[in-house]
Amino acid sequence: MGRHRRRGCGEPRLRATPRRGEAHRRSGARRTRGGALRLAFWRKAQPEEKERVATAAAPVASGFVGALRRISEGAETWKPLEEALLLADVGPATSAAIVATARDASGGSARDRLERTLIELLREADGAPSADDAAIILLVGANGAGKTTTAAKLAARAKRAGASPLLVAADTFRAAAIDQLRLLAEREGVPIIEGRAGGDPSAAIHDALTAAAARDLTPVIVDTAGRMQTKVGLMEELAKIRRVISKVAPDAATEVLLVLDATLGQNGLAQARGFDRAAGIDGVVLTKLDAGARGGAALGLRRELGLPIRWIAAGERAEDLLPFDAAAFVAGLLGETVTRSAGE
Repeated sequence: MGRHRRRGCGEPRLRATPRRGEAHRRSGARRTRGGALRLAFWRKAQPEEKERVATAAAPVASGFVGALRRISEGAETWKPLEEALLLADVGPATSAAIVATARDASGGSARDRLERTLIELLREADGAPSADDAAIILLVGANGAGKTTTAAKLAARAKRAGASPLLVAADTFRAAAIDQLRLLAEREGVPIIEGRAGGDPSAAIHDALTAAAARDLTPVIVDTAGRMQTKVGLMEELAKIRRVISKVAPDAATEVLLVLDATLGQNGLAQARGFDRAAGIDGVVLTKLDAGARGGAALGLRRELGLPIRWIAAGERAEDLLPFDAAAFVAGLLGETVTRSAGE
C-alpha cells in the first residue's frame, strides 16, 4: 500500500480546465469608471464563517472518513475513496483524477495527501481574483436557484463593508421577482432600479448603470430572469445584456456569477456549460447547501469547467451567504474543524 505508482499515460490528471478568455476578462477588468472598489475584504471569509463553510461540507464527511480508514488499514486499492467521491456528487472523471493524484503523491498519510490534493484543486476558488472588486455583478441561472435572494444578500454584505450598492431588478418576466427584490432592498436599506414587467431587461440595466455612475454607487448587483441553458432565445438575451453593459460601462469591472442549486449534483455541470457559453461565467454561487446537497459538485465545476466557487449559501438569512474558502470546505469534507485544515 505504501508504494507510489507511476501514473500511466491513460490515467486522468487533476488539473483545472483553463478558462478561455479569462486573462482577457481579468486584464483591464480592474478599471472602473468611478475608481475601483477596494473592498476585497467583503469577500473574505471571517474565522466564524470558515467554520460554517466547513459545516456546509460536513454531510459527506462520514463517507470520506470511512474510505480513508479502510485505506489506512491496508486496503489493496483506493477504490473506497473513489466510491465516496461518487456518492458526494463528484463526477466519474474528477473522482478518478483526484484518487490518482492523491494516491501517487509523496509524503504523509492518505488523509494528508487527499487534503492537499483537494485544496490544490479548489484553492483558486477562494474569494476575489484580485484586491479590487467588480463594479458590476450579474447574477444568472435557472428558475428557483436563488438568484433574487442572493442579489439581496450580496448587497447587504457589501453595505456592511462600507460600500454603496445598487440593486437592479431585471427579471422582467416575473412581476413577483421584481416585488420580492423591492421588499428585500427596502429591508436592507439598499437603493433599487426596477425593470418594467414584460419589458426589456437591458433597458433596466442601462438605466441602472447610468444612475450608478451619477450617484457613485458600487457595486451594481443585477438579478436576471431564470432560464434553462437549452432555451436558445433566452440565452441570447443574456449575451445582449453583456453587450449593453460593455457599451454603457466599457471600463467597468464586470463579474458574471452563476447561481447554481447544489442539490442538482452532476446535472449542474450541464447548466454551467450552457450559461458559460452564453454569458462567460466568472464564478459560481452554490446555493441550498443546507437542503441535503452533497457539495461534491464544487470539485467537478472547478476541474471540468475551470469555474471557481465564489460564494456558498447555507440558509435564508443575509448572513447565510458565505465567501467560499477552500481549506475550510475541504476540512468539512474530511470531518475536521478548520483549525485542523492545511490551509490554516
